[in-house]
Amino acid sequence: MTEEDIISFVSGFPGVVTQTIEANSEAPEVAWGDTFFFYDPEGTLETHPRQPFATIVIKDYPGWDTFSDLNRPGVFRLNIAVGRATLQRLAGDDSEVDYTAEDRVLPHPKYATQGWIAIVNPGEQARPLLTDAHARAVARHRPRKTS
Repeated sequence: MTEEDIISFVSGFPGVVTQTIEANSEAPEVAWGDTFFFYDPEGTLETHPRQPFATIVIKDYPGWDTFSDLNRPGVFRLNIAVGRATLQRLAGDDSEVDYTAEDRVLPHPKYATQGWIAIVNPGEQARPLLTDAHARAVARHRPRKTS
């Protein structure tokens, strides 16, 4: 799957807000070009920030996350909040993880303890994982007043 395939697929889910950080925005420069997927059926994300249920990262974050060597040409990483049980079932807890491996479900290099997985240049196996992550976000959602 390409970044565009993922953005199109996830943006089609009900209630999803997709934010791709634009260059020269107020966001930190390191995040420019990255994409974040939020479940926000009320449209209150601006006034009630929340965590995304999936992200696309297109480059290394120096001093924080360089595990996947994303500065290689044509490489990006899809990160998905799948929950701890699914993480354990899919990725295990192998301490010798090659975070540069492509199209493999891996524990997220920084957020595995919160139930996140990472897939560098994912294939079609990402679709059901994204569908499930959206369903988890829907189930966990608590409506917020828009006033």
